[in-house]
Amino acid sequence: MILSKAEVYLLIIVFVRTLILYIVIVIVLRLMGKRQIGQLQPSELVVALVIADLAAVPMSNVGIPLLNGIIPIITLFIMEELLSYTSLKSEKARGVICGKPSILIERGVIMEEELRRTRYNLNDLLEQLRLKNFPNIEDIDYAILETSGQLSVIPKPENNPVTLKDMYMQPKMQKLPVTVIIDGKINLDNLHKAGLGSDWLENELKENKIKSPDTVFFAYINPENKFVYQLKGKPSKYR
Repeated sequence: MILSKAEVYLLIIVFVRTLILYIVIVIVLRLMGKRQIGQLQPSELVVALVIADLAAVPMSNVGIPLLNGIIPIITLFIMEELLSYTSLKSEKARGVICGKPSILIERGVIMEEELRRTRYNLNDLLEQLRLKNFPNIEDIDYAILETSGQLSVIPKPENNPVTLKDMYMQPKMQKLPVTVIIDGKINLDNLHKAGLGSDWLENELKENKIKSPDTVFFAYINPENKFVYQLKGKPSKYR
């Protein structure tokens, strides 16, 4: 099937419009922050859903001016930013816009009225507690339903895991692993941040009889300053 010039031109227009709207949406959502869907406040979730709907119409209908999709998206973004700023500055406004955390369990007792008010199912509550390794309600001091919809569980003091501080032990300073090679490509920025250079990496590769970084699938420096690597198609090796 051969397309006419008009049809090809129309497809190009649809492609360009879709690309522009995609870039606008990505920028707007990026500026709104890095929260996952389950962590969005109600107002943020509404904005995300409406933006998707606003973008879909001008994408599929070339008869609608592109600005008819872009301007509402930017307007919603500005309104969301204003609400976020207001919530940041005013505690009362934050309570109205985002809501307040609800205590569903207090001192091992389920708060029935709070469950009804928040419309939180008892089975859902028990499921969330099991997922957080608290099958026994008596072990819980507080279970709090956060404004994002996540459930925070605070165990009773006697059920808290033992820490080094409880045992009067001095922990060692923790260090993050530093990635130096990903799929054969050297990350020079990470090497420099670790106070190392290309010469150090070259020596490590030679010591481990690795001819080229191209053969390395993944390599990093672990918290013990050991060079750990995995060759493409082979199990990981330690220095």
